[in-house]
Amino acid sequence: MAGVDEAGRGPLAGPVVAAAVVLDGRSRIPGLQDGKRLSPRQREEVAEAIRRKAVSWAVAQATVEEVDRLNVLHASRLAMRRAVEQLSVRPSVILVDGGWGLVTDLPQRVVVGGDGTVACIAAASVLAKVERDRIMVELDRAYPGYGFADHKGYACPAHLEALRRLGPSPVHRRSFAPVRALGLDLWPDSQNP
Repeated sequence: MAGVDEAGRGPLAGPVVAAAVVLDGRSRIPGLQDGKRLSPRQREEVAEAIRRKAVSWAVAQATVEEVDRLNVLHASRLAMRRAVEQLSVRPSVILVDGGWGLVTDLPQRVVVGGDGTVACIAAASVLAKVERDRIMVELDRAYPGYGFADHKGYACPAHLEALRRLGPSPVHRRSFAPVRALGLDLWPDSQNP
């Protein structure tokens, strides 16, 4: 079975990242738990163990443009489906964290809070969070001044101040209220949702 989870639904910037993981039930991964409960250093260590010990794992994303076009929920589900499709083994069932299933021909179960109770979903949560954090550090170098490396795109006071001061970057989600509230002409005619 494959566990599936995402990271990055709430931030104002950057992609939504999802992971799918098939674990070998005989291999224990020390420290494995919901990725949000681990420190960045712990997540990196656990992610390395997952990559070494998993039967198969994959990470995928939905772009900022897809988030704005589809909405963040549908973009998250798209990223999760892409991760499942990239697995090197076809799972007999997928366990999806959250309240919504995926568009797929595979049998699936939705597990609310699964990242805290199901090992393969917890593993997916760790890989998704580590990859998204890595992407946000790269985006911080590409778009300095926003503090992406520190807040990972979330709507903290420092990010909102930078957004007001600098305006939105190309990786800001135009459909999210704090970005929209700037009152700028954010939607070229060809991309108006």
